[in-house]
Amino acid sequence: MGVAYDATTTSIEEAPLAADRPVSGLADEPVDHRFKALPPDAEGLTVGALAAERRNLFTGGFTTPVLALSAESVEHNLALLETYAQRHGLAFAPHGKTSMSPQLFARQLEHGAWGITAAVPHQARVYRAYGIRRIFLANELVDAAALRWLAAELDADPEFRFVCYVDSVRGVELMDGALRAAGASRPVDVVVELGAGEGARTGVRTEAECAAVADAVAATGTLRLVGVAGYEAEVPDASGERVRDWLRRLVALAVGFDRAGRFAADEEIVISAGGSAWFDAVADVFAQIPELSAPVLKLLRSGAYVSHDDGRYRRLTPFNRVPEEGELQPAFRLWAQVVSRPSADQAFLNAGKRDAAYDLDLPEAQVVRSGRDGAVRPAAGLSVTGLSDQHTWVRTEPGAELEVGDWVGMGLSHPCTSFDKWQLIPLVAADGTVTDYIRTFF
Repeated sequence: MGVAYDATTTSIEEAPLAADRPVSGLADEPVDHRFKALPPDAEGLTVGALAAERRNLFTGGFTTPVLALSAESVEHNLALLETYAQRHGLAFAPHGKTSMSPQLFARQLEHGAWGITAAVPHQARVYRAYGIRRIFLANELVDAAALRWLAAELDADPEFRFVCYVDSVRGVELMDGALRAAGASRPVDVVVELGAGEGARTGVRTEAECAAVADAVAATGTLRLVGVAGYEAEVPDASGERVRDWLRRLVALAVGFDRAGRFAADEEIVISAGGSAWFDAVADVFAQIPELSAPVLKLLRSGAYVSHDDGRYRRLTPFNRVPEEGELQPAFRLWAQVVSRPSADQAFLNAGKRDAAYDLDLPEAQVVRSGRDGAVRPAAGLSVTGLSDQHTWVRTEPGAELEVGDWVGMGLSHPCTSFDKWQLIPLVAADGTVTDYIRTFF
């Protein structure tokens, strides 16, 4: 028996799956050298046994650098997006590429998620291995090997729902050919991806081309057109007005397709958008979707919310524009030790590019924990100026208190590249107690 998720409840139920690997089995993995920062004296324990010891992050034998995920902030963020989606009548398929953590997927599903979004076949395989029953793949899938795998998954599990983009006639031809060769017995549900404009990323650029792609889908026996989708953050020179204009185009495309009878009969109509920067605009425009011939699944796909951050998403989150809706909390903190203090205005920590996200912003020094007595104070007068592979460069202003052996806690920017540098991440309560370990699969 594996873990199956019923989106109409908040429970995790046991049910047979084509791919059978319960999330609870992650607790049986042995603790060893594969996992950064875990206590050396825990070697040989299982992850579950180590979690049961409820060690303290600072005094329990963890080595530095160590990435910590706030248990309270993760729970707050999960609850906030659940409430937001309910308030605005949205379904929610958070993008799993952010964390690639089956444990967090389970928590997202418990908090009302319809399913989990993927970008590439590997991610979908991880999801299925841990029992995800609904996957939205936000890309055109033309890999023949992946399509063979998908056909087998759909054939083996009648409860498995899979939806992916199509954005070209050629892509439709490739999908159809691969699925026919695989002997697929169930059609693959697809949505036409509307591009966000010239110079944007993927997606069909014009409504006429969208119709041609839809016609190509209709000519196959292996694909079913169930909706339209896109990614509003790719709108050139994105602003609230420009994003809403594009979202209205997306809705109009769905309305036109519905009137023309292009969507599969007896299926809900999927209209999907919504990254982590403009979901307030998505909520506004999707609230105005007129009645169509079938129920509409208004599907939001934000992923970064689960951990939020102290950089890019702190600046871009829609909750800055609608503060009355709530506030996400940054959940990551990277702790590193001062290993060199070569001059009065310079210090070096033992974390670097191998440990910290740096593709969007440098880490932000936030707090210092004394290496002498454990006292914690704000990181006044400290600023991160650069990263080497294994060192953080810190500028120290006159009067800044910092010495070799101190721990520095840093906020990070970009959740996706924070998660993917760590295979096992301590989930830490506010008092420093490690309550669990979050496994990732990148």
